[in-house]
Amino acid sequence: MEYTINALGKLAGVSTRTLRYYDEIGLLKPARINSSGYRIYGQKEVDLLQQILFYRELDVPLETIKKMMASPSFDVKEALKEHHEKLLAKNQQLQQLITNVEKTMKTLEGRTIMSDKEKFEGFKKKLVDENEEKYGKEIREKYGEDTINQSNAKLMNMSESAYRNMVEVEKELFSTLKKAVKEGNPAGEAAQKAADLHKQWLSFTWPEYKKEAHAGLAEMYVADERFTSYYDKEQVGTTAFLRDAILIYTGVTFDS
Repeated sequence: MEYTINALGKLAGVSTRTLRYYDEIGLLKPARINSSGYRIYGQKEVDLLQQILFYRELDVPLETIKKMMASPSFDVKEALKEHHEKLLAKNQQLQQLITNVEKTMKTLEGRTIMSDKEKFEGFKKKLVDENEEKYGKEIREKYGEDTINQSNAKLMNMSESAYRNMVEVEKELFSTLKKAVKEGNPAGEAAQKAADLHKQWLSFTWPEYKKEAHAGLAEMYVADERFTSYYDKEQVGTTAFLRDAILIYTGVTFDS
């Protein structure tokens, strides 16, 4: 079955403007242009759009989606399996937050008592689960089981005030990093402040801070597109810039 751009937009719940943009950037090209100049989409394009929307639900940047789907190794069945696993994890995280909200409501109504630790357990568990799902295998291989287990335990046992501080430091990190990227100098004041904020943010969960590990993590950010998509979500190139700033900050160099 074939669809015009309007018909496909209605079917998928996206605007025609979005579909035109996907065409412009080469993410989703129509199957053909008819004699009247209208974009026509076939079954292949419908399936590709479904994949794109799956990735967008998981907050993967468009540029990353384009690279992944253009890769010769891209496998639709494997991609669907990965989507399914991530959505199940996301659903579990939402259920944990729902439970947390319900208990908070009962506390406000005087039907139960909720400790300060419990108030933030859902959020902290969400962070642990997300990190394990996305990066668990790689970081455990790089840093070891004990280090990662200690890091997770440190996060789960974090006090309310420390958790709030960690969230605020992360916000300041992204704000400072955005400014630094505009300035374009990884050795500049803003960039080095961002590197220091990144160190502070890591130190909330790392059992022990080491500059070599910090620099190694920055290199991993650039090498792994999952990390790259997190820091590049507002501007492509941010991850590489942060890596350069951290290498300058730590003074660590790696043999090429």
